[in-house]
Amino acid sequence: MKAVHYLNQFFAGLGGEDKAETPPTRLEGAVGPGRGLADELGDIEIVATLACGDDYFAEHEEEALATLLGYLAEDGPDVFIAGPAFGSGRYGYACGTLVASAAERGIPSVAAMHPENPGVDAAGKAYVVPTAVNVAGMRDALPRLARLATALAQGRELGTADDEGYLPRGFRRNYFAEKTGAERAVDLLLAKLGGEAHTEVGGGLDRVEPPAAVRDLSETLVALVTEAGCVPQGNPDRLASVRAKGWLRYELDGAVSLSASRYESVHGGFDVTLANEDPNRLVPLDTARALEREGRIGRVHETFYTTTGNGTPVVTSTRFGREIAGELREAGVGAVLLSGT
Repeated sequence: MKAVHYLNQFFAGLGGEDKAETPPTRLEGAVGPGRGLADELGDIEIVATLACGDDYFAEHEEEALATLLGYLAEDGPDVFIAGPAFGSGRYGYACGTLVASAAERGIPSVAAMHPENPGVDAAGKAYVVPTAVNVAGMRDALPRLARLATALAQGRELGTADDEGYLPRGFRRNYFAEKTGAERAVDLLLAKLGGEAHTEVGGGLDRVEPPAAVRDLSETLVALVTEAGCVPQGNPDRLASVRAKGWLRYELDGAVSLSASRYESVHGGFDVTLANEDPNRLVPLDTARALEREGRIGRVHETFYTTTGNGTPVVTSTRFGREIAGELREAGVGAVLLSGT
């Protein structure tokens, strides 16, 4: 039996952020972490490694997906494996999108990443093996990824997510429980008191209905908000570069643009070189001021808000949004230009 493995440019050994624009490519055999994965797969051979730069996939998704799926069809593997992507959002999104598309084409597929990686949603109903948030969890992730990949390649009927070690996919199956609901509830409570949190209730993300369109931007107060980690030089308020615990606000004091001598990005999830050359790439104050002068927007709010979205849990990000939105509402802001990475 044979497998095909997907990696981003970094893990494929093609380079770091400087090679994030690398287009899809096919490499012979196992590469990088694929070598460790191959040892765990036993009789299943990794015949090819597909690789693509994180930025290239994000910016040319349709083209990249078509090329990579073309390579995959040519190899005709018994199983397609992507990652582990850990907490890397761009890499995880590519992995999730690829395994979802491959599974739709009848190719058994599995990815590996942190449960809060946005790539989990992109994977849809494809299998995802949970990992640690960073590469320190590689040694633990590869054997579990290989076990599930082997089962898929062999066509074995899989058991539950807990039994097989993959993230729940949203399917419900009826079964006869050994204990009543009351007994299971007590067991769950005792487990929680003992430091082990379990649940029988599946989670999900809230869906927020979009508000009505702004009727007249020329009379609207517009605020600038970013998760790109834009802060004053030296990061005086110590905004975390990953898994932020809070957000910050800074006064613009009538400035017409953000100066590179005064602002920088402390985001830990992308190469900030170009952003630091011109912080307006993070918080587009220069463009907003131009629109203000042209009368296309009423006025720019004189406070901008910033945090880092890198690895930040959804529940924490939700709290940030509510808190910032509360302040903006009180200030009479009618629209927000939200910039990301």
